[in-house]
This record gives sequence, structure tokens and C-alpha cells, in this order.
Amino acid sequence: MRRFSLWLRGKPFIADSMLAAVLFVLDCLGAPGSQVPWLFLLLSVILSVPIAFRRRYPVLAAVAILAASMFTTLVSDLIGDDAENHFALLGLPVALYTLVAYVGRRPAAFYLVGLAADAVLSGILLDNGPSDLLFVALIYALSWILAEFLGARRLYDEAVASRLAVVEAERDRRAEEAVAGERTRIARELHDVVAHAVSVMVVQADGASYALRRNPDAVEKALGNIAGTGRQALAELRRTVALLRTEQTPAEMPQHGTAGVAKVVEMMRQAGLTVELEQTGDLDEISPALSLGIHRIVQESLTNVLRHAGPSPRAVVRVRRREEDVLVEITDNGRGTSLFTQGSGNGLLGMRERVAVLRGTLDTARQPDGSWRVLAELPLSPED
Repeated sequence: MRRFSLWLRGKPFIADSMLAAVLFVLDCLGAPGSQVPWLFLLLSVILSVPIAFRRRYPVLAAVAILAASMFTTLVSDLIGDDAENHFALLGLPVALYTLVAYVGRRPAAFYLVGLAADAVLSGILLDNGPSDLLFVALIYALSWILAEFLGARRLYDEAVASRLAVVEAERDRRAEEAVAGERTRIARELHDVVAHAVSVMVVQADGASYALRRNPDAVEKALGNIAGTGRQALAELRRTVALLRTEQTPAEMPQHGTAGVAKVVEMMRQAGLTVELEQTGDLDEISPALSLGIHRIVQESLTNVLRHAGPSPRAVVRVRRREEDVLVEITDNGRGTSLFTQGSGNGLLGMRERVAVLRGTLDTARQPDGSWRVLAELPLSPED
């Protein structure tokens, strides 16, 4: 049952269709007592069908249900039926709930005026007393309150999910940077091992060549040193190369080009950061290394804005391809205090190292108006 509930949660149209079907079946139970059964069933269909589309087209479905309710009241008055026998009229508070939870309070308030007009029309034509109107008003009030509560919970869950997505993305990025740093360290070790071993072997070989005829014992000792150094270097080389055999698969690489930057911006927007994005020039035809650098600079900068720019962070991202380079500029509103824990402080250092590898320049500074700006100029490679 729990699996079915989780599956149904991801398919709102199916869930709403099932709700419409249940209301239609309940509504049909009153058809035998109607003056015109076939007309009663037709009204049941008209009242039930819009409920299936309440989350796909919430405003249109709400208006359709309200219009169907008024039409049902008029028809019931003409044929002498009791409109209250229509269980599908429960779609009215359902529609009000949907507007409050998924559209907004203002459209729901206008819809509430329409519901009041429908209740007054029903009271006049069907002789509903004040107690009936009070009961209907109570139902609508409960629908509004429930929508406020569940809507706030849904928005909270979405915000938490977005924050978790940002945290996971940052965690993965930190892991990638840690791996890259470790490989850089291994590369330095490899250089030291090979350079040292080769230098020793060259010196020993030169000494052996000079002492080849005059001092055979020295030659033998030099050859032993060369062999020992070679074996030691080979062991170190095997150990180091073994650490380099785990490679990142293409599927784990970030998306490049304009789509990659847009994806980062969209993820930050879902996390609550207001971001404006401007991308100009052909950014999809630059080298993968440069594209990855742009991706990482934007990601790190927006993460810092989200951490340190206060409760209402805003940022502007500009990526512009020029004749000889690509300009990347990220500015924020620079207000408020951080709601997050302080980072490790390696973000700016990592950006500077990345920009240096790309032979570019990076400027990070607070502006006179209090905002913070990250400005990177990355030269295009010859193949770009």
C-alpha cells in the first residue's frame, strides 16, 4: 500500500482521475431518485470531469466546476430535483483547495467570491436556509485552512529538497576537487621519483665510465647502485601509477557549454537564490577544459552567494565570449549575514588555481555599493 501511495504521488493526473471517478460513482447513487435520471447522470459527468484536471489546469478546472455547479442549480430548480444530492459538488471545496495550494491566495479569493455567488443562487432557487449556507461556508473555510497548511508543508519539502540537491552537488564537486588535488600531488611525487632516480643513475653511469679501466671495484659498486636505484624507482613508479588507474567516466563529467551553466543556475534558483543569467557569444564551441572552468567558476561563486549573501540573496551571472577570451562575471547583492556555516575557505583558492591553469586572470573584490564581484577573463585556446 505504501509503494502504491508513493507511486501515486508522482502521478497527480492519475490520482485526480481516481478522485473524479469516486465522486462520479457516489453521485450516480442519487440518480434513481431523480425526476430525470439521464439528466442527473449527465450533470454528474459535468461536475466530475474537471476534477481530473485540477492540478494540470487549476484555474480552468475551478472555473469549470463552478460553472457546472451553477448550471446544476438552475437545472435542478427547473426539474424539481434537489441539487444537494450531487456528491460531485464536493469538487467545489477541492477546487478552492487546489487554487490556494498551487496557484495563490489572490486567485483563490476571487474564486471564493464566485463560490459565495453560487451559494446565494442555490439558497434563492432551492430554498436553502441560513444553516445550509453556514455549513457550506464552514466547508470552504476548512478547505482554505487545509490548503494553507499542506501548501506550506509542500513548499517547505521542496525547499529542503532543493537545498539537499545543492549540498549534494557541492559535496560531489568537493570530492572531485579532492581527487584532482590528490592526482596533482601524485604527479609531483612521480616527477620527484623519476627525476631523482634518473639523476642518480646518470651520475653513477658517468662515474663508472671514467673508472672502467682504472678502478674495476668502483665500477662494480656504481653498477650495483644503478641497479638498486632502478629497482627502487620502478617500485615507486608502479605504486604511483596504480593510484592513477581509477579514471572518471564521461557520465560523471559536468555538462558543458550554455546548457551546463544554465543547469547550475536553475539548481541555485530552486534552492532559493534569485539569479539572472546572461550568456552571449558562441559558448558551445569552446574547448572542454575552458568550458569546465567556466562551469566550476559559476558553480563556486553562486554557492558562495547562497551561503554568505543573507536571507534574500540575489546574483547576476554574465558569461560573454569575446574575440580573444571569455569573460565570466558574477555579482551579488552583498547584503545580510550568512545563514550557513562557514566554508573551508578553499573556494576562492580553488578558483584561482583553476583560472591560473587556464592562463586567465581572476579578480574577486567587494564593490563600493557593498556587492561582491567575481570577474574572470579566460583566454581562448588556439582550437577555439
